[in-house]
Amino acid sequence: MSTGLIVLIIVIVVAVYFGMAYNTFITLKNRVKEAWSDIEVQMKRRYDLIPNLVETVKGYASHESGTLEKVIQARNMAMAQHGSMKEVAQSENILTGALKSLFALKESYPDLKANQNFLELQRELRDTEDKLQAARRFYNGNVMNLNNKVEMFPSNIIAGMFHFEKAEFFELAEGEQEARQAVKVKF
Repeated sequence: MSTGLIVLIIVIVVAVYFGMAYNTFITLKNRVKEAWSDIEVQMKRRYDLIPNLVETVKGYASHESGTLEKVIQARNMAMAQHGSMKEVAQSENILTGALKSLFALKESYPDLKANQNFLELQRELRDTEDKLQAARRFYNGNVMNLNNKVEMFPSNIIAGMFHFEKAEFFELAEGEQEARQAVKVKF
């Protein structure tokens, strides 16, 4: 084989690798966008359920206006948040905390606890929270794949050349992480 042919083969192999790596970055970047879109759909569903839930609780616990106002404020703040992933996650965590205090009210109001509308809204919101959690896991998995590709050799060279950057994970607040740790029971 001549030297020219060997050089041509090497150039073709390198060009094919660059093309495949570039396309892989585009695919990963689009998967991250798609996963974020899934999170937004579930957050929108959650935002739409909250006013109905608050209205139902108002009928039974009208003097709990402070709790109801906190829930509405947290919802509005979360809906308006369009900053970094960390800021969005923080506002979502505040909303989750406010919803927990709203659901805690049902223990003080037996009529509310038995209200079918409240129970159905609570079930739908729980279902939405489960879907939101799954969407977050899917998003974080795609972010991990993209970030690995951006950082690993030799794909990091292509990432640098075409300005592909790492994406942010959607992370829980520290207080929520502590709440998810195993409970220790002592007798």
